[in-house]
Amino acid sequence: MKHIYNILILLLVVGCTKDFEEINTNTNDPVAVQPSLLLRQVIYDFGEQMSYEGFTAGNLLGQYSTALDFNLFDRHDLKSPQLGGNPWPIFYQNLRDNEIILNLSQENIAFAVYEGPARIMKAYMAAGLTDLFGDVPYTEAFKGDTETVTPVYDSQESIYMDEGGIFDNLDKGIAALESYTGTIALEGDILFNGDLEGWIRFANSLKIKYLMRVSGKIDVASQLQAIAIEGNFINDNSENAIFNFTDGEPNSFRLAQLRVGDFNNYVLSETMDEILTSLNDPRISRMYKPFANSTDDGYNGLLNGIDASAGVSLADYSLLGAIFRENTGLLDANFITSMETHFLLAEAAQKGLITADTETLYNTGVIQAFEYWQVDLPADYLTIDATLANGDPLENIITQKWIANSINGYEGWVEYRRTGFPQLKTISASLNNNLIPIRMPYPSEEEALNNANYTEASNNTEGNSINVAVWWDE
Repeated sequence: MKHIYNILILLLVVGCTKDFEEINTNTNDPVAVQPSLLLRQVIYDFGEQMSYEGFTAGNLLGQYSTALDFNLFDRHDLKSPQLGGNPWPIFYQNLRDNEIILNLSQENIAFAVYEGPARIMKAYMAAGLTDLFGDVPYTEAFKGDTETVTPVYDSQESIYMDEGGIFDNLDKGIAALESYTGTIALEGDILFNGDLEGWIRFANSLKIKYLMRVSGKIDVASQLQAIAIEGNFINDNSENAIFNFTDGEPNSFRLAQLRVGDFNNYVLSETMDEILTSLNDPRISRMYKPFANSTDDGYNGLLNGIDASAGVSLADYSLLGAIFRENTGLLDANFITSMETHFLLAEAAQKGLITADTETLYNTGVIQAFEYWQVDLPADYLTIDATLANGDPLENIITQKWIANSINGYEGWVEYRRTGFPQLKTISASLNNNLIPIRMPYPSEEEALNNANYTEASNNTEGNSINVAVWWDE
């Protein structure tokens, strides 16, 4: 009986181990992540989330809109994000996923076509991150699966200027695209549908943007002039780095998916109202609605940062336009556009950084901005109300760029910090000593999870103060 038992054990062992690996492998499960799927995910997730973030929080900082309730952020208590105001995890999640694409492109020749887009997206997201926060984890930040989990904070200057930084990745991204001779198409590209030339134009428009951003710190004239002369940047609305939202879920603009009470929390700001009204600008009817108590279909804005306990009647102020809720198929996730590129070049020309006609660049930006927002340009807008020579030309350029970037609210705030335009207002019930913040605070989870490095960065910003300038703004 003992021998029979031993034979049975042997048969069971052999039966369980033969073809074990084959039997226990799911042949339908992919063995490696596909960069095409990751690229689509990074572009969509970052664009969708930051469009919402930019509109709910960035638009408060940029004074496009005012929050009626849940408005500590609008009162500049930036450490208390409510309906929006916490972009940190959006940046890091997508930068880490993008790093996987970049690594795959360098490890496998079959994925080489993804190197350029991955580098350009890394530059784009890194710039957005550091422009909001200043010094941030960067060189050690995307290795959590293999190495560092408590990354050091890199200086903003190094993130922009060093090897592996913003300008270096843009240059290397362009070079990778220009030298690509393979036949494998770029898939998962919801910005340019696989058009590599579109990515090169995107990178050059970003170079213009970031060169202007650091122009107070370094001499950028020769680099800007070279790009302007070559002309290979986003030059027409058909070339914009955008993807479209839809009218219905799941790909509608997220404000359309909120309950109506959350949507109605945002109204036209007094700042935006005064600027659009002074210009007789018809885009106000695209972006906002006449207030309910109006007797003449007029618009009314509210000063930012009210004390919610004071009580405000919603019917006395203009709600957001239908494009942000009922008709979001007319709306885009906006990375960078031709209108923004032309306004940047107009600023460069006005400051003597490039040799070009400022007025032509400015007028082109305005014309394209009206096209982008699908509003007819009044015949006399550029000759009377919004002519470049009416007042300070530089203020006019930046203000028009600010209006056009309404879907991209953090940009309006960042450019205000850089230029001082448009002239934002002291808010109603400030929780920041009547100062307009000039950086975002590091989130509380950094203090808990990366304490030593956070402490050093906090000390460098006077205790994580929102009133300490970033490098290019010093």
